[in-house]
Amino acid sequence: MTPSPSPSQHSPLPVSPSLEPLTRAANIGSDPGGVGSRTLYVLLLAAAVGLAAVPVAKLLMALIGLITHLCFQGRWDLRLGDPAHNHLGLLVVAVPVLGSLVVGLMARYGSPAIRGHGIPEAMEQILTNRSRIPARVLWLKPLSAAISIGTGGPFGAEGPIIATGGALGSLVGQWLHITPDERKTLLGAGAAAGMTAVFGTPVSAVLLAVELLVFEFRPASLLPVIAACASAATLRIVLDGSQPFFAMPQLAWPHAGALLGCALVGLLSGLAAVLVTRALYALEDGFERLPVHWMWWPALGAIAVGLIGWWQPRTLGVGYDNITAALSGNLAVRALLLLGTAKLVSWAIALSSGTSGGTLAPLMTVGACLGAVLGQGIALAMPWLGLDPRLAALVGMAAIFAGASRALFTSVVFALEATWQGSGLLALLIGCACAYLVSGLLMRETIMTEKIARRGVRVPSAYQADPFAQEQVAGHASMQPVSLRAQQTLSEVRDWLDSEPAARHQGYAVVDGEGRVLGVLTRKDLARRDLAPDSRLDALLRRAPVVIRAGDTLHEALNRMVLHDIGRLPVVDDDGATLRGMLTRSDVLGAWRKRTLNATLLGH
Repeated sequence: MTPSPSPSQHSPLPVSPSLEPLTRAANIGSDPGGVGSRTLYVLLLAAAVGLAAVPVAKLLMALIGLITHLCFQGRWDLRLGDPAHNHLGLLVVAVPVLGSLVVGLMARYGSPAIRGHGIPEAMEQILTNRSRIPARVLWLKPLSAAISIGTGGPFGAEGPIIATGGALGSLVGQWLHITPDERKTLLGAGAAAGMTAVFGTPVSAVLLAVELLVFEFRPASLLPVIAACASAATLRIVLDGSQPFFAMPQLAWPHAGALLGCALVGLLSGLAAVLVTRALYALEDGFERLPVHWMWWPALGAIAVGLIGWWQPRTLGVGYDNITAALSGNLAVRALLLLGTAKLVSWAIALSSGTSGGTLAPLMTVGACLGAVLGQGIALAMPWLGLDPRLAALVGMAAIFAGASRALFTSVVFALEATWQGSGLLALLIGCACAYLVSGLLMRETIMTEKIARRGVRVPSAYQADPFAQEQVAGHASMQPVSLRAQQTLSEVRDWLDSEPAARHQGYAVVDGEGRVLGVLTRKDLARRDLAPDSRLDALLRRAPVVIRAGDTLHEALNRMVLHDIGRLPVVDDDGATLRGMLTRSDVLGAWRKRTLNATLLGH
């Protein structure tokens, strides 16, 4: 029996030479806070993906503009057009129907992955397919979205370009044969760069990647995403200049009363987000029950889109101008109610039918209209609060997305970056947090996760430190190990196994005369009948020992167990050789069990 070592940190312990390349591969990004050469390599790749996302986004916007002008104005123009300005009369109903027929055919015979708004599909590929997106999605998704939106679909271009950027990053990762973790980072970087290329909002794009795609917050994934967004934002400024995407009059800094009003707007926006999400998936369930192939559903949904567009032309197309008008206070209450309601119904029917389009712009149109109406109502009913209806519209725009997606920080920062309204920071934080709270209390899944949750895919809902990275081996290993001496013979050990209670262990460290670990033998090894009884134990060892220090973490220990496919690790002294204890798989599971029981008792 030997004394316990004092925990300390040292250089990596030696491992089996035959497994050194595998060890290097497995340790890429294994340190939760580490930054190494691989991080720099992925960062450079992500920056290149970010640069590539900008021309892809511009091409998508130009294609949407071209199709819009051809279908609604009958002319050739690559600028983003407004389908509300048309002279088609009732014939306007046929335009989205024809576009949706094409999208349905593309989904049926091209790739079903182009259906929907893109983010849930990217989530599913990350969680179930090692971040591998088929190459055909790279061109099918933007083309189908351009056709859908250009023919009047009530979507924004941000969802498709996020999906396209993600596909671009994934394909780069597949071509270069990097690890799945690195490929996931590139997918998130591409998606975030796509959002940046459309809106010029790099910080919120980084947060979107963290909150909805990469599901982690560590330098190895965060820095490449930042690089992609920074490069995309820089190139966008060079090509298009720097101005807010939703330009609105400068808001005054709100007082305490106005902040209280924003909290109320946030609560009601969160409730609206829950109702919108439930309505969307109820409509999707309705389409699932139709006795026709899903290829035809987009065309059926487009009939409603066309009829609503004939009644309220402003619901057709991306509608970014509608958001700006609602935020700027340029729409009366009646116009806000009509636009918000009609846009919501048109978008919900179209998206649930399985066509290609995004959620961000439609939700923000509805939220801005709702917030503006609530702001005007609060201003009339409680004028002493001093709530500016335009601030309420800004809060409503962000809060409804925060409630629907639970991407809290993305929603807050996006509203700031897209409008340059720094005075709205606290109001946005309060309103979005209130919406997030209501959504969390009333809805298990989100508008992003409900679809894939129904397919059995579990989406992470929290970000926390690895508990194994906080626990040292010394706190969980047996520091009074039973060991075998190298010079013992097999027959001596077998007799001992039959007589000693301590021999109930399943594995033993073999040590030399000075207590240095030479290897590990299991009961199975010792029971082999093809071995001579007079064989010395050191002659039975087949590989170098895999050991762990007492001051190392359970995270490191678990990595070694998995990497080497072993169930126990000798715990060694500071010199990396002298035996001090034994850590088994059961010890690690015991640490996890203790943590789980504590969390259960606390109600987490």
